[in-house]
Amino acid sequence: MKSRIKVWLVLFVLAAVFPGMALASGLAPFKGDSGVLRIAGGTAHIPVMKAAAKQVMSFNPDIQITIAGGGSGAGIKQVGEGLVNIGNSGRKPSDQEVEKYNLSMYKWAIDGVCPVVSPGNPVKALTAGQLKDIYAGKIENWKTLGGPDRDINLYTRDASSGTRAVFWKKALAKGDISGKANFVSSNGAMKSAIAGDPYGIGYISVGYLDDGVAPVALDGVMPSLETVKSGAYKVARGLYSNTKGEAQGLAKKFIEYIMGPEGQKIAADKGFIPVN
Repeated sequence: MKSRIKVWLVLFVLAAVFPGMALASGLAPFKGDSGVLRIAGGTAHIPVMKAAAKQVMSFNPDIQITIAGGGSGAGIKQVGEGLVNIGNSGRKPSDQEVEKYNLSMYKWAIDGVCPVVSPGNPVKALTAGQLKDIYAGKIENWKTLGGPDRDINLYTRDASSGTRAVFWKKALAKGDISGKANFVSSNGAMKSAIAGDPYGIGYISVGYLDDGVAPVALDGVMPSLETVKSGAYKVARGLYSNTKGEAQGLAKKFIEYIMGPEGQKIAADKGFIPVN
């Protein structure tokens, strides 16, 4: 019994001191490789991309992985034009995009997109109709919804955002978005904007939820990892990594790592629902 305890103690210490060693099995394909892997696109993907890239580069310092945002549209366009090796998107590329750029798609997680307000805002539940009217500019004051007598500050993403595309299609039923809405460039920027505006409302990936913002229930369903997974919360989408043609080289190894047990655990740890 004592010898077994010693073995587990050694493994625990090694894993703590050399985290890459504990994941050596999934990282083994990167052994002896080198080069630069360029990734860009959807901002919801970034926490998972960064965590996975950190593991790979710790395991093999001869590999460099750069990660940029820009939104889903930018990710698809840049990989299609050969500017990056992997273009991430928070929506499935259209048939036209797949044909134009000869894309291969790899879905590695499922994510929800939810409306958020400042934690101090008493309005924590809306109907789909109320949300649609808020974004259309028909409801302009929180007082109408049981909140303070203050104007509603709208926040949205630009047209290339996959997060916006899913929110617009599934939460707003393709309704109008007021021209008064403030634009932010990423999920992280949206979270910061809403956290700093007690009268604001915006939308972010469920994977980005933390104590800085409060999710808003839609038609009685609170958005969370559990309700997205069960299907009770309907505003959900796949997270994709796309390559021009079949994935090759470092891009192939990185995508296989993301879709393997260790990458899927990283995705779950970052608030997304693994697909494998």
